[in-house]
Amino acid sequence: MILRTWRGWTRRDDADRYFEYLANTGVRDIETTPGNRGVLLVRREVGGRTEFLFTSLWDSLEAVKGFAGPDPERAVFYPDDDAFLVEKDEHIDHWEVLRAPPEI
Repeated sequence: MILRTWRGWTRRDDADRYFEYLANTGVRDIETTPGNRGVLLVRREVGGRTEFLFTSLWDSLEAVKGFAGPDPERAVFYPDDDAFLVEKDEHIDHWEVLRAPPEI
């Protein structure tokens, strides 16, 4: 199993709207991609900004490519991301999952 991670930062005042936007774009698309096992999206306040950590679980790196395309190390962005994000990772990290809760 593969864990895919990405980080992005918004202004604090945009955090709730960005969460809604993520739910209707990236979360929806990832959850409907074959081989996806789920999404965990968390946030925290840091200074005057909100940091989002977007993680998803996948059966394999090949399954990730079904969402991300042939270069899964590059982040996938949507048209209005730049309206919310004040900073974003362009690179994605992938991790081999060694242990997970049994319900995953």
